[in-house]
Amino acid sequence: MAVIAIVGAGLIGRAWAITFARAGHEVRIYDAFVGAADKAKEFATEALSPLAVEDLLDGQSVEQVAARLKSVPTLAAALVDAAYVQENTPEDLASKKLVFAQLDAAAAPDTILASSTSALLPSYFTADLAGRARCLVVHPINPPYLIPAAEIVPAPWTAPEAIDRTRRLLAAVGQSPIVMRREIDGFVMNRLQGALLEEAFRLVADGYASVEDVDIGIREGLALRWSFMGPFETIDLNAPGGVRDYVARYQKVYERLFPSMQRRVDWAGPVLATVEDERRARVPEAGLQKRQAWRDRRLMALAAHKRKAAGEIGS
Repeated sequence: MAVIAIVGAGLIGRAWAITFARAGHEVRIYDAFVGAADKAKEFATEALSPLAVEDLLDGQSVEQVAARLKSVPTLAAALVDAAYVQENTPEDLASKKLVFAQLDAAAAPDTILASSTSALLPSYFTADLAGRARCLVVHPINPPYLIPAAEIVPAPWTAPEAIDRTRRLLAAVGQSPIVMRREIDGFVMNRLQGALLEEAFRLVADGYASVEDVDIGIREGLALRWSFMGPFETIDLNAPGGVRDYVARYQKVYERLFPSMQRRVDWAGPVLATVEDERRARVPEAGLQKRQAWRDRRLMALAAHKRKAAGEIGS
């Protein structure tokens, strides 16, 4: 098994640590803030018990997985013999450039350098690096140990071999890699989510539906299919003759809708008060942390169900 370096030990970093340790890798956690790596290790260790309850540790004990998690005091210690680095520092371009310059200078030449950034294109912070061919973005949906999709986003100069090695590593640790052919702002998942959020805010702002009714439309409607198939498979199965038949039947419907979907609503404008008031009526601010824990337990149960269903029905 490989040595994986986690650089940046916040919410994303510690979640990645669980992902790689569960798959059998030695995980070294480093953060520039004193004590942060130790706290991340503690969090990751505590998170293993509920995963074990849902049989999401692949038959391993909590102790076996926890033994692979190590906090280290320096970046150099994290990088010794590391085959792969998952960087998770703040979404600040100047900081990202500095961190990647340090990684490129200190890591072995064949070490893959991947960033968890969700907002910065890899070309923005790797252009001037001598080892830029081994640099890319691997953007997860948090937490990756429960949600397997992860976007591999290459810069124009990222080597195909680096992309393929990253794809194989992610697949081997249980992720479902999205291999982008080239970079674009927002990648795949945030562009899809952004399109949905734009319409959700528009429907509420224009008085067509409540916040809860929009949520019901996803939670009790579209998401039931989307939890095990994507939009293209959905339409392929929603017409007798498949995707071509669907387009022939329904493209005009969406074509008619499209002009009314081009106007932006300012999310921070008057609609925000409506959204916040309706959400706080359902979950007060003091209850958000408890509700987040509920969400994670539901995700664990869903992940366990999807594993079982894939074995019995197929995926």
